Amino acid sequence: MDIRFLQSLVAVVETGSIVAAARRERLTPAAVSQRIQALERTLGCPLLVRGAHTARPTEACLSLLPRARALVRDASLLVDDLDASGLSGDLRVGAISTVLTGLVPVVLGRLAERAPSLKLRLTPGTSEHLYDQMLAGQLDTAILVEPPFALPKSLNSVRISREPLVYLTQDRVAPADIVDHARNTPFIRYDPLSWGGRIVAGYMDKAGLHPDVRCDMDALETIAILVSKGIGSSLVPQWPGLIANGFNIVPVPDAQAHQRSLSFLAPSVPQKPNAIRLLRDLLVEAANCRTGC
Repeated sequence: MDIRFLQSLVAVVETGSIVAAARRERLTPAAVSQRIQALERTLGCPLLVRGAHTARPTEACLSLLPRARALVRDASLLVDDLDASGLSGDLRVGAISTVLTGLVPVVLGRLAERAPSLKLRLTPGTSEHLYDQMLAGQLDTAILVEPPFALPKSLNSVRISREPLVYLTQDRVAPADIVDHARNTPFIRYDPLSWGGRIVAGYMDKAGLHPDVRCDMDALETIAILVSKGIGSSLVPQWPGLIANGFNIVPVPDAQAHQRSLSFLAPSVPQKPNAIRLLRDLLVEAANCRTGC
C-alpha cells in the first residue's frame, strides 16, 4: 500500500472534497480520485461518499482514519530523521487567535532564518480545544492560556508571558474609576467559561462588579472591534497586537494580581525536540521583547 495514497485520503477527509485535496496535494483531481479508488480496491470497501462538489468519509473510512494519519505521520518522520539537526519537516502547532496575530508573525521570520527547512502547520482554536488536541496526539505543540488544573505527566508546560488586565472603552476613564464606569456602561464580557475569561471573572467578583452584560465572547479581537463600534466597554488581558483603534486602553489597578498567562505545551517526550525547543525559545524571546525591548 502506497503511503501517498493514504496521504491523499487524509487530505480529502480534511478538506471535504477531491478538488480541494488535489490543490493541497498539488495533483490533479483525477490523480487523487485514482488514488482513492486504488485504496478502495485494496481494502475491499468504499471509503468516500461522493457528491457533486463534496466527498464525505464512510464509516469504514472513519474507523481506519486514525491509523492512516499515524502512518502518514510516521513516514514523514522517517525522512526527517535523516536530518541530524532535527529542524526539518512539518511541525503541527496549535495557537489561540491572539498568539497567531501577535507573536507568531514575529517568530515566523526568525524561524525561517534559523530553520529554513522547518514548516509550521498552524491550527487555530480555543485553549480548551487545543489542549484536547494535544492529549489526542494531533498536535506537536500548542500555545494557549495556562490550564487551570495540573497537567498530566505526558505534557510539559513553559510559561511564555503574562498579560495584565486592561479596560477598553471609548470614554476617557481614570484607572481608579474603572469599576464605577463599568457599572453604568453596556459591557462586553470575556466569556467566564473560557480559561482566560475566568481571570476577568475573578477580578469582577473581587471588585463587586456586576455590569449590564450585552454578550459573552471568547474572541478578544472581536471584543476590541465591538468596543470600537461603541457597543460597550470590556475588561481583557493586554495581548501582543492590541492597539487602541477607536477606543482607549486603561490600565487596571492592581493588574499584577490579575494576569492571563500564556503557556507553551509540548509532550514530555516529543518527536521533534530540537524544533520544539527552537520554537519555544523564539516565542519567549518575542514575548519578552514586546514588554522589555
